Order: sequence, then C-alpha cells, then structure tokens
Amino acid sequence: MKRALQGKYVTVSTVGEKAQAFIPAALPPRPPTDWTPELRNKFDQALLAEGRLDSVATLLPETSLFLYMYIRKEAVLSSMIEGTQSSLSNLLLFELDQEPGVPMDDVQEVSNYVAARNHGLSRLAEGFPLSLRLIKEIHGVMLAKGRSNNQTPGEFRHSQNWIGETRPGNAAFVPPPAEEVLKCMGELELFLHNEPVQTPILLKAALAHVQFETIHPFLDGNGRLGRLLITLLLCEQKMLQKPMLYLSLYFKTHRQYYYELLNNVRLTGDWEAWLEFFAEAVIVTAAQAMEAAQQLIELANEDQTKIRGLGRAAASTFTVHQALIEHPIATSGWLVEKTGITPATINKALRHLERLGIVRELTAQKRNRLFSYARYVEIMNRGTELQVR
Repeated sequence: MKRALQGKYVTVSTVGEKAQAFIPAALPPRPPTDWTPELRNKFDQALLAEGRLDSVATLLPETSLFLYMYIRKEAVLSSMIEGTQSSLSNLLLFELDQEPGVPMDDVQEVSNYVAARNHGLSRLAEGFPLSLRLIKEIHGVMLAKGRSNNQTPGEFRHSQNWIGETRPGNAAFVPPPAEEVLKCMGELELFLHNEPVQTPILLKAALAHVQFETIHPFLDGNGRLGRLLITLLLCEQKMLQKPMLYLSLYFKTHRQYYYELLNNVRLTGDWEAWLEFFAEAVIVTAAQAMEAAQQLIELANEDQTKIRGLGRAAASTFTVHQALIEHPIATSGWLVEKTGITPATINKALRHLERLGIVRELTAQKRNRLFSYARYVEIMNRGTELQVR
C-alpha cells in the first residue's frame, strides 16, 4: 500500500551546510497495515517457522553450547554489515588472547556485540523491561571498548548525523535533528509497550526495527543495535525461549534491497513490502538455524561414536571433545584450564582426536598449541565469509 510521507522533513544546518532531516511519524502506520491474503500467509509461515525453531532449540542436547557459537556467528555477521573484517575464527582467537590476523579494532567491535547482547538478555531475565534505559545500557556495552568508545556510548546523540557519503548535503538519508531524538524514541518506547494499540509481537518487531533505524538515535552502533533489538523483543515477549533467531545473514545477503525498503517506507509508506521481506527473512533464517543445529548434532554424535572406540582413553577424550564443542578453536593450555585435566592427558586426548580426524592442529609450537574442531567451524562459518571492501 502506498501512503503519504511517513513523517516530515525539516531543514537543519550542520558542518557548514543545510540539509533536509527526516522526523518519522509515530507508530503504528496510518492507515493500518493492509493484510492482503499473500501478506497474511507469509506472516503465518514466519510464525510457524519461528515456532519450529524455538521447539528445536529447547530439544537440543547441548543448547547452551550451540548458542555460545551461534551468538558469535551473529555478532560477526551484524558487524560485517557495518564494514568490519573479522571472521568467526578471528573472534575465537581473540577470546583466547591469540593474534586474530585482522585489525584488532574490528575483532574488538565484534566481541563488544557479544557482550552487549549478553547484557541485554541478562537484564530481561531479571525482569527489566525493554525500555530506553535498557537500550542505552546495551549501547554503552557495545561501544565500551575499541575505536567507537569516543562516540558517547550509552547516550542519545547531541549532534546531527547522516547515513551514506561524506557530508549531509549528499547523504543517502539524514535522520531527525538531535533535539527530536528523545521525543521520537519516547514514542517508540510507548509502541513497544503496546501504546496506543496492542500489536502482535512479530509485527511489532518488524515495525520497531524500521523506526529505530530511521531515528538513528546514537552516533554509532545504530545498525547493530537495531538488528539486536528484534531478537531482544522476541525474547522479552517469550516468543523465543532461546535467543536463536538473528536476521543479519539475510539482511547481509540482500543488503541493497534491505536499504531500499527502509527508504521506501519513509517516502511512500509501503510498510507491506517491508513486512513481506521481514517475514521471508524470518522463514529463511529459522530454516538455516534448524539445519545448522541438526548438522552439529549429527557431527557430535558421529564423533562421539568414534571416541567410544578408544577404550580407557575415551573418558578424557570425551571431556576434551565437549570443551571443543563450546569453543571449537582452542589452545592446549585453554583446554587444561577449562577441563581441569593434566597437560599430559590433554595432549594424549588431542592426539587421539587428531588421529580420528576430529581436530586439526593449527600451529607447530611445542607449547600452548592451537587446535581446531574443523568440521564444526566449517558448519558455523557458512555465510560469514569475508568480503573485500
């Protein structure tokens, strides 16, 4: 459906030139969403896909270990959209205090995302509502370290920003003036809390994401936080029992169309085209997550069958294998600390795992050697391949 401009333009003066900044109208859209049979069917499919994923997540034998890696994959993907060059392997090396092989700031940014996501979910688990206060807290964690720590972490911006190009005069989009940010975010907070109308959760997440990206309330980190907001909202509302639905890979794959849809919503009010895209993102992403979970379960079962054939060495080798499921790139020293097993026994277990084709040594050092659970990393890496800028 085509509507009027979804807000208004105002003239701002910043960095020595004038530009047209856009102030969005409060949610929900007016007139309301046009639920054609096609759009209704697409959203029904998305709800079914999300429900299946949530059911699979609760049945995973090692849900916490799977989530440990899956969350890191999401952090890599979401940061890639913003231009960082860190891979999943780089992040795992960084967490082991090893040289990641890419700019340290890139990996720090991804690590910050993991910490911010964990902080948000922890606060929600404590009963804290998804509010402006929590959004600012999460942002503060996300920008606490690295190159963006001078971009007022945890504070709404007090100056004009813009998206694309080098100056506001030729920018692709200029968000609301700084003095309008608190009002716009206050209206978004009311919408999240079902004011002025009750809104179905998945629809709320889809609409709120666009509104947050349009307001662009922070100097940096808006894209990452806006994508994380989708998952946090679904978890807060108990639509997800486990935080396994992240849309960054789909947004990354269809990046140009994603940006076009956001802009079309602002200019023409075509919320329906965005909602169809969002629903498809949920359907595809949920299917990918379920497929990855199934592949990891099958891999773990296959490898455990191999380990059972080791006889007396099986028990300690199982323990090392379990630690590698949690962190599939690890040093021998980290495995000693993680498992409490002696270095000599760790080294024997690693030799068994190498012989069985389960792990591969990445270094030739005599001390603190680095090992990879190669097939596990390969499954989790899909979609995160680095792209040349």
